[in-house]
Amino acid sequence: MPFLTFPHIDPIIFSLGPLHIRWYGLMYVLGFLASYYLVRKQIREVNFQRLGEQFENLNMVLILAVVVGGRLGYVLFYNFSYYLAHPLEIPATWSGGMSFHGACLAIIICGWLFCRTKKIDFWQAADLYAATIPIGIGLGRVGNFINGELFGRITTLSWGMVFPDGGPLPRHPSQLYESLLEGLLLFILLWTMRRRPWQQNTYWPHGSIFALFLVGYGCMRILVENFREPDPQLGLFFGLFTMGQFLSGAMIAGGTLVWKYRLHSRNNSSQ
Repeated sequence: MPFLTFPHIDPIIFSLGPLHIRWYGLMYVLGFLASYYLVRKQIREVNFQRLGEQFENLNMVLILAVVVGGRLGYVLFYNFSYYLAHPLEIPATWSGGMSFHGACLAIIICGWLFCRTKKIDFWQAADLYAATIPIGIGLGRVGNFINGELFGRITTLSWGMVFPDGGPLPRHPSQLYESLLEGLLLFILLWTMRRRPWQQNTYWPHGSIFALFLVGYGCMRILVENFREPDPQLGLFFGLFTMGQFLSGAMIAGGTLVWKYRLHSRNNSSQ
């Protein structure tokens, strides 16, 4: 049976002496720029003046949270024993190893602290940002695909690919599955629903888009993990589920709690 050919794109776009500009890093930059533009657009649409005054400062905090949280999340969730023995390698992000769940947790904590300090409504701000995050996720997965990393499990399907580091057998291009589901599809869903919390007399309190993002991403990630090769240093827990599925399950639970909490708070305030 014929299979698709892995494109073998050079992960390095160009080099300036010892400085290498990589596709994966470019995807991060494009994701940040897209979020910046679309959040600013929403701020103007809903006239969220307080957030607008602190927009640039909050963005800097969130960018740092993504990088630091993503790295620490990988260290703690995926390879703790290794980095416990090699602590000096923790800052070496260029060697690979970032966790979306760690980045997400860091964004939430840092965003909440910033909004609390600057007296910005966290739930309203979270909705605006959550509607744009899937763009960065989708682009990041394209970067993973170009790097030939985080590939899928062995498959006999005609669109399977033989990845450079994946052995001789074809595998699911699970990075592209994630890019389409967690990126494109989730973005379309959230962007379509983004105005609901700002409309009067709706079932959608502020914080709803944020909650929907947590639940939506968690469900899609759990689905795709069934096609993605488990991390070799972890494997499957109880022979059933991956670390990504466990963390995504926590996201679904968290998003459900946020939705119930915000709905309860709105109902109490309207009485």
